[in-house]
Formats: sequence, structure tokens, C-alpha cells
Amino acid sequence: MKADYKNWMPKGMVLGTIGITAAICFVTVIVGMASIVGKVLLILTVLFALISLWMYLMYRAFSYNGTRQMSKQIIEGVSSYVKIPDGGKCLDVGCGSGALSIACAKKNPGAHIIGIDRWGKEYASFSKSLCESNSVAEGVNNTSFQQGDACKLDFADETFDAVTSNYVYHNIPSKDRQAILLETLRTLKKGGTFAIHDIMSKAKYGDMESFVEKLKNMGYEEVKLVDTTNGMFMSKWESTWMALTGSAILMGRK
Repeated sequence: MKADYKNWMPKGMVLGTIGITAAICFVTVIVGMASIVGKVLLILTVLFALISLWMYLMYRAFSYNGTRQMSKQIIEGVSSYVKIPDGGKCLDVGCGSGALSIACAKKNPGAHIIGIDRWGKEYASFSKSLCESNSVAEGVNNTSFQQGDACKLDFADETFDAVTSNYVYHNIPSKDRQAILLETLRTLKKGGTFAIHDIMSKAKYGDMESFVEKLKNMGYEEVKLVDTTNGMFMSKWESTWMALTGSAILMGRK
């Protein structure tokens, strides 16, 4: 049995876009490119063809079975910052297919990792059962998974020894993603550590340097924002064409 972590760029989405491109192209040929309608359809064909190419390249880069394996590199990288004492607990917010939860479980065999996700229709191939089957496939028994909402976590203050997340919060419609970060950190015990990786650009998160200072003023220690687009997980060029500019890990201790 082999773990199946799926792909951050869903295969169905790639195939669907290619199908739309083919359909528009077919109609363009029938209508003819001499008319105004034909010219508009031709522009749409080119546009969707470019989108299809971008999505395919993303799918290939993220694939766990490909040569780049960017998803795997990021998961292994983020999990390396998650340190949990034996007998401790860690919360992985937005666990998806369980990849980060399982990586943390492997690196911290004496701890228990709880992965939560809403498992919405946007990523229909991800599910609680998939996370559980991947844990079995990877031979780990210190994970559990449940449905949850990152904006309102169903856990008391200071429940976990560590909290982590990877590329989740930027997908949540919100005018204040820093508030979502604070909601996650609320569940962290005093002395607990955090490693949260996301696209923390100013457009999505606001001024994160000021947020780092805010956490320090609240008593958090060793807080820093680590750029992951400088060769750590990806090159600047990759972050640009993949629309991942601003990717960084927010880490520290409460």
C-alpha cells in the first residue's frame, strides 16, 4: 500500500480547463475567424490554452511522482521546524491529504498529531478517510483527523505543544488573515512552538513585519519570518510563475 497525497493542482481542474480550451477551439473553427465572433473566440482559445499550460506545469511541479516534487520538498521542510516533546500534541491546520501531519508524526514519534480540515468541494479528492489511509500506508499510528474551521478552532486555549500549517490561510476569504493566525496561536501552550507556511504577501496578509513585532510585544519569543522563495523551497523564478511570491514561514515560540 502506497500513500496518495494527491496534487495541490487537482487533476480534474487541469483536464477540465483543457476540455474547455478544446471546445472553444472547435467552435472557433466552425464559426470561422473572419467574423468578430470568431476573433473573440480565437482570443479566448489562446487565453485558455495558456491557462491550461500553466496549470499542467503546476501539476507536474507539485506531483509526488514527478522529478521536481516541490510539494514533498515543502512538506519535509516545514515539518523539520516542528518540534514536539514526547507525550505532547500538535495541531496541523488545513491538513488536506495528511501530508504535513504525517511528516510531523514521523519526525516526532512520541507525540500525537491532530490534523483538521474543512475538506470542501474545492479539493474534493481530499478527505478524512484519505488522511487515515495515508497514515496507515506510511506506518504511523500517532495521527488523528477531524473536520474543523481554521477561523474558529474547536479547541481550548493552550491545548497544543506545537501548531503548524502549510499553504492554507491564503485560500480562506478574509480581510484579516492576521486574525486567523492569532486564532491558531490561541490554542498553543506557553512555551509551545509554531511553524506556519503560506503566501504571506502584503496583499494577502498586510504588514507581516509589524505582525512579527506585535507577537514579540505579546511575549512570543524567537519570532521570525523566513522567506522560502530564495532557494529554500523554490527559486524566485518559480515563485513568480507559480504565483507563490511572498511565501514564507512564520515561526517562533509562545
